[in-house]
Amino acid sequence: MNITGNRRICPYAILISIALPLAAQQPRLSNARVETRSAAAGLEQAFKALVGAQSNAAWIGYAVAAVAGDHQMCCYSSFEDGSGNRCCRGCSLEGRGSMFRNTPAQTQPVSLEAPGYIFVLYRIEQRQVDRIRNFSAECELDGGGLTVYWLTDVRPAESIALLSSFALQSDQDRREEHRRSEPAIAAIAMHRDAAADQALEKFVAADQPQSLRERTVFWLGSARGRHGYEVLRRLVTQDPSERVREKAIFGLSVSRDPDAAPAMINVAKNDSSARVRGQALFWLSQKAGGKEAAAITEAVENDPDTDVKKKAVFALSQLPRDEGVPLLIQVARTNRNPAVRKQAIFWLGQSQDSRALQFFEEVLLR
Repeated sequence: MNITGNRRICPYAILISIALPLAAQQPRLSNARVETRSAAAGLEQAFKALVGAQSNAAWIGYAVAAVAGDHQMCCYSSFEDGSGNRCCRGCSLEGRGSMFRNTPAQTQPVSLEAPGYIFVLYRIEQRQVDRIRNFSAECELDGGGLTVYWLTDVRPAESIALLSSFALQSDQDRREEHRRSEPAIAAIAMHRDAAADQALEKFVAADQPQSLRERTVFWLGSARGRHGYEVLRRLVTQDPSERVREKAIFGLSVSRDPDAAPAMINVAKNDSSARVRGQALFWLSQKAGGKEAAAITEAVENDPDTDVKKKAVFALSQLPRDEGVPLLIQVARTNRNPAVRKQAIFWLGQSQDSRALQFFEEVLLR
């Protein structure tokens, strides 16, 4: 280290600057007995040793670098106001009700000290993993009086490999999937490591169970950026499973990639399944942009299936009022299909908009 001029560097300041990042990678944890262990010799080895020796309930946890973006993984009860903008009051490890928020960057204040990591925690009892939970670093945690084994020196690729072993478990009990498989997929998606992309792409391969494929597509859209979009685009255009294409549309709807909306429009126009086209129209209405509205209107006019036309009318009702109400009135006035006109009139009645009332007066007093 070079010291120039008369400046002196306090050695305690150096120690503090090193210690702070290390301490920041542990949660603010209360009501727990914390024991720190190193996973430098391998995560699987350290993890299995702890699980095999634990007959009573306990937790094993570690921190990993998180994918870029404003992702909050807290609890339903942890937000301090009704808008949900302040996370977090606290989460109980032994409680229930975790949640994920993927907040658009333009509407959420960015903290200059926002930590770039998440916590992955495994509940163990009777020498097996009972449950997996994930938290963003701002969440305060209550350990429920249990021991928490905190692992350091965890390599991201080893974490993804361990989580994949739980994600790929095909539990017959849906409740068990919620406790291990689903949170394992979510944790993998939040890793800032290319191995996460490879794992998630494996989960949506055609030879995997349909339930695993369907659970994964949301995370490809919400957390994996451009790579996630490219996988989803391939699924919505090429996958033979109607159900997977339908779920992949939802994944595209939460993607921030600029090409996601055009891909959804293409599905709404061209998919062979009326059900998938209808689902694409619904999620397009939630994005509420000019191109999306035009695609919905085109479906009302041109889709060969009346049920899809009806879904497109419903999608119009989901647009912002100043955009959707005039389009609904136009459909109610001019569409040649009486079932579609009836659907438009119904949703106009639900809108409670003064322009809808004027339209009804015009029709009834003719």
